[in-house]
Amino acid sequence: MTGCTGVIVVEDHELLADGLCRLIEDELGWCVLARVVNGLDVYRACVVHRPALIVLDLGLPGMDGVDVIRQCVQRWPELRIVVHSASDDGERARQSLEAGAGAFVLKSSSRTTLINAVSVVMRGDRFIDPAVFGIVHDPTGMPLTSKPGAAELPERLLTLRERQVLKLAAEGQRNRDIAQLLSISVKTVETHRLNMMRKLDAHNVADIVRWAHRLRMLL
Repeated sequence: MTGCTGVIVVEDHELLADGLCRLIEDELGWCVLARVVNGLDVYRACVVHRPALIVLDLGLPGMDGVDVIRQCVQRWPELRIVVHSASDDGERARQSLEAGAGAFVLKSSSRTTLINAVSVVMRGDRFIDPAVFGIVHDPTGMPLTSKPGAAELPERLLTLRERQVLKLAAEGQRNRDIAQLLSISVKTVETHRLNMMRKLDAHNVADIVRWAHRLRMLL
């Protein structure tokens, strides 16, 4: 449809995804180009559809939502992203905005709040749900800064690929399965896994799962 603002909805709960699609198409008059349920498929969907906006749930299987934001914004700096989250965790909101999202909205908030957030983001500004507390927002739109000492945290040393391997391993995927999902060799997965475990001082699967919970990759 010519002139229609293209949107990708990333939500693994079907009823919520249905509601978001109706809001986007019926109330905003925009086009839902795709619905995605797995974090690993978001980048691929963007390559195919080239949306102007992503409405993104953070709690996705396959790849952490914050990493999805980083990956997409790095490739398409003009892409607008609205996080639609069930969590009122201020740290996750801060991480999302720092990664490049334009808005953080709670799923418990009203449709008016979400519509307002989308409108603000499409103008190039930032929006934070008033119900979210504990984060610092610079109204000038300047990038958010990390907490003091954050650069020294071991998880900050992980590459995007190592974080992907961490999440998938914590979800119970074997190296062979991870290799298939990421389209890389098993040997490459083993290398990323060893590097990730070394950086985190993780020695077994239980340690990997604990780190995934600590980094809020698992809900």
